[in-house]
Amino acid sequence: MPAAALDLKEAILQLKKERNAVILAHNYQTGDIQDLADYVGDSLGLAYKAKETDADVIVFCGVHFMAETAKIVNPTKTVVLPDKDAGCSLEQSCPGPELEAFLKDNAGKNYYVIAYINCSAHVKSLCDVICTSGNAVRIVEQAPAERPILFVPDANLGAWVMEQTGRKMDLWQGSCYVHVEFTRDSIQRIKDEYPDALVVAHPECTQAVRLLADEVCSTEKMIAFCKEAPADNIIVVTESGMLHRLQKEVPEKNLIPGPTDRCACADCKYMKLNTLEKLHDCLAKLEPEVVLPEDIRARAEVPLLRMLEQSQ
Repeated sequence: MPAAALDLKEAILQLKKERNAVILAHNYQTGDIQDLADYVGDSLGLAYKAKETDADVIVFCGVHFMAETAKIVNPTKTVVLPDKDAGCSLEQSCPGPELEAFLKDNAGKNYYVIAYINCSAHVKSLCDVICTSGNAVRIVEQAPAERPILFVPDANLGAWVMEQTGRKMDLWQGSCYVHVEFTRDSIQRIKDEYPDALVVAHPECTQAVRLLADEVCSTEKMIAFCKEAPADNIIVVTESGMLHRLQKEVPEKNLIPGPTDRCACADCKYMKLNTLEKLHDCLAKLEPEVVLPEDIRARAEVPLLRMLEQSQ
């Protein structure tokens, strides 16, 4: 490793110590960030870590809604993220004012609103409970039977949850731009190349891709699946950053990134905005900082804590 990279890592670790900071990294971050983080995980696991930490500063290496989530459950802590432009196509697909207007126009339906965690603090504040891909089935199963469900913003995840639970839901028509780039044809081509391979896919994928998969699950559950799978070859259909963690934790398997029709990769342009240099700068300057209006934060905390309780 070049001396400059080593120096940068040492500088980050020194700043972390000085700031009494914790570094949280999502599974989709680049390998160098994952290797430096205190905790690497999916949004549910990192939500727990954010709530449990005794650090004064939370550095969230992920996207904006994840840093917001950490702030919601840690109002007195400083929360920063390396790049303020690290957004999410799912968050953008469901603007808070738009959902607020929809619920007002449909007030007579008395929706029980379940929001996938990939949404803004404003959207969270309008919901009854939050879910992640790892606990969505469990959360929907606990929804009041007498109320219709509105599931926002991911229509693909919502459709998969309906398949698993048999519970009818109205679906907001949002999607993750990365996961919808996987197609039935792109995955079938790699399956033809590795006929004995098993396929594990994220539920944000389209139904056509999910039907080809041997297992559909969250990124965290992909680790257990790959460890326990009887096959040596496993096609992993999710964002590319997950391969770094899987290759570290399941080195004995041949893990094949699921290709899209465009390329043999699946990078989230937002997740990849974060770099070690930006991580260093945000620790040094304590910015970009996530700041939320207290009324929004307090309202958003209720469904988040409900999710944590219902996920135990």
